[in-house]
Amino acid sequence: MPHSGKDEAELRDLAAVLARMGHAGEIHEVLHALLTPREREKITLRWKLVCMLEKGVTQRAIAAELGISLCKITRGSHELKYGPQGFKKAIRRAVGGQKSV
Repeated sequence: MPHSGKDEAELRDLAAVLARMGHAGEIHEVLHALLTPREREKITLRWKLVCMLEKGVTQRAIAAELGISLCKITRGSHELKYGPQGFKKAIRRAVGGQKSV
């Protein structure tokens, strides 16, 4: 189901509120309250796989370690290559610029 312009505006509003909070503990509470356990599981898995890609871990090693398909990993790889700069910047910050192959 495609997102409407209104959805995007509301997502930007949420991002702005989270950015102004400035405290990881409070942001965690908001995300925990908004997301179902399954959504939290999915989003943290996606985060972990893109961080592993940024560190230089091979797609096959990620698939084996996380028990996920290469298709999901390929999507994450595509976002790292062609996705928005803010996303790439966040991943680089998360892994500290250190790659381990």
